[in-house]
Amino acid sequence: MSTHEHDDIIDAAVRILLEEDRCVTIGFSPDGISIRFPTTRKLAEHLGIPHYYVLPRFGAMERDGLIRRVERIGISTTAAGTRRLLGIMAERYGEHAEEILGAGIFPALQARAAAPGGEEPER
Repeated sequence: MSTHEHDDIIDAAVRILLEEDRCVTIGFSPDGISIRFPTTRKLAEHLGIPHYYVLPRFGAMERDGLIRRVERIGISTTAAGTRRLLGIMAERYGEHAEEILGAGIFPALQARAAAPGGEEPER
């Protein structure tokens, strides 16, 4: 699957984070930026589909290098998943993203996520 085939799940995650939860949990590490995903059950409920339909989609997203699942911790984006999630966020929900993240933080996250290895971009 191409990363764009996962856009419906990523879009749903963005809507949940920005419009329902109104909270985005971000992690920083030497590997780059990660963003905490809503639970699979919450995504299934939001999409109006059974939970067991979401699980294989998450498996495919994990195989495609967009997310990582850690038992008892949750699901978060990889560097590639963060770039895709922030791209969808900017393209479709920019105003909401700036409201939640702040006008300065949102573009800074995009720049850092786009930098090679998720490093701080040169100024």
